[in-house]
Amino acid sequence: MRFHLSEEQIAIQDAVRGTLADCWPMERLHKFADSGDDFDPDSWAALMGLGLGGILLPDSGMGLLDAALVSEVAGEMAAPGPLIAQLLAVAAVARSGSEAARAHLDGLVAGTTIAALALGDSQFVQSARAAQVLLVGDRDGGIALVEAGEGVTIEPVQPTDRSRPVSRVSFAGAIRHELFSAGDPLAASLCDAALVLIAADALGGALHCTDISVAYAKEREQFGQPSGRFQALKHQLAHMALDAEPARALVWYAAYAWDAGLPDAARAAAMAKAHLCDVYVRSTRAAVAAHGGIGYTWEYGLNYWFRRAVLNRAWLGSPAEHRVRAAVMAGW
Repeated sequence: MRFHLSEEQIAIQDAVRGTLADCWPMERLHKFADSGDDFDPDSWAALMGLGLGGILLPDSGMGLLDAALVSEVAGEMAAPGPLIAQLLAVAAVARSGSEAARAHLDGLVAGTTIAALALGDSQFVQSARAAQVLLVGDRDGGIALVEAGEGVTIEPVQPTDRSRPVSRVSFAGAIRHELFSAGDPLAASLCDAALVLIAADALGGALHCTDISVAYAKEREQFGQPSGRFQALKHQLAHMALDAEPARALVWYAAYAWDAGLPDAARAAAMAKAHLCDVYVRSTRAAVAAHGGIGYTWEYGLNYWFRRAVLNRAWLGSPAEHRVRAAVMAGW
């Protein structure tokens, strides 16, 4: 058993981080948030150019842990675009027996066919206006691939997460390709994978907020010395680090359990989603406080991570819901 990432996995994260650093600086994020768009084609093309779309193909030699590492960096950089939806759509279509759905597979892998995610009860879908297909369903009712266009109604709404705007979507009369029927274990497994990828995004965001808070405390001076020398702030930053860094193990184990098909994979996914999303919200709140007044300003940009944390917490079920699921699965 390995307890560290391989050189290849580290290289994947470095490649994604470097690409986003080049194409997604804070100025670009500000411009996107003010544009009213829900999709940024340039950053999407740059990410898909790395070959990320094929990570969850059955014969890729990679798995959910590798996808989670990518999602972690996306959360760290507040990257736009339906990356989680794209990865899951490829995984679902490649494992389904629907020939009509599989006709979209090459485009999904290349990123030229954009997927959006509408799992669970939520009507709010990221990048819905840009999507050509939508992955629709839940763990108990089956999963289908719905083609955008006739029968799909999209209504933009004021977003909470300004890095990944959402729209209200309905599917009455849309073209629908059934991928997995109600009760199919693969439907539940894909929903669990979604929880792990959201948890990974939350991990990246929480670690980012901790890192920039530490860096700012070293630079900001009060009473002639760096504010990081004050004991109260030292304690706050230490609590942030102790909250976020150990949670990494939850994400890695949940992804490993999914890849290995372990009996506790579903419970591990629920626990990772619940805990990491709470950690993310706490980390963003603490980061704003650690920055003082500048942390509240639009220009500094911490609001993007705070708002992303709020959306992640609600997306596909609250922490309370998933803790109840985890307790039931454990027989408590």
